[in-house]
Amino acid sequence: MATCEFFYDFSSPFSYLASTQIERVAEGHRLVWRPFLLGAVFKAVGTPIVPIASFPRPKRILALREQYRWAEHWGVDFALPAVFPQNTVLALRMALQLPEDRLPAATHAFFRAVWVEDRNLGDREALREVALGAGLDADRLIAGAETPEVKALLRTNTDEAVARGAFGAPSFFVGDQLFWGQDRLDFVRRALEGWKPREPGPKVLARVDDLSGST
Repeated sequence: MATCEFFYDFSSPFSYLASTQIERVAEGHRLVWRPFLLGAVFKAVGTPIVPIASFPRPKRILALREQYRWAEHWGVDFALPAVFPQNTVLALRMALQLPEDRLPAATHAFFRAVWVEDRNLGDREALREVALGAGLDADRLIAGAETPEVKALLRTNTDEAVARGAFGAPSFFVGDQLFWGQDRLDFVRRALEGWKPREPGPKVLARVDDLSGST
């Protein structure tokens, strides 16, 4: 049995789409849910905090269309929320306090709140209502989210993901293999089944800075 680590943020539409499929993809293997702070990842790797805002207009339009296309492909509900991007720090810290067996259901509830129900997880009262609706002890989790220990958990997940090469969400690790994006779920499944794809050699990797146009 292999292990898949799923790094995600409730603010990410493609993380939501991945969350609707990852349990099916990882069936028969161990799935570890790893909430992390996407904005901090972007800051660490030098990406704009809202990447789509930096796209040329035709690319922004296509990116939005593809979110809806993928939702239809997977047969799941999806709608761009009125508030985007959202501040999900508190929701992520709440999720990190949950035992492993309760984290998946809570994750689905928080994702649906944003990407199906048009709720704003940055609004504390709305977040509290979502948590209560998911059968969670909302007040305890909100209070716990302000403790140094829980804040450190979110930083640890985020820093670990960056240290392992993550630069966006969703990110999946199968062993030391990183797969980025919900459109790579077929790769994740193959890796869980033992696939070791051919990798570029050291000489090719040494040229990575040349490929960016730097001198």
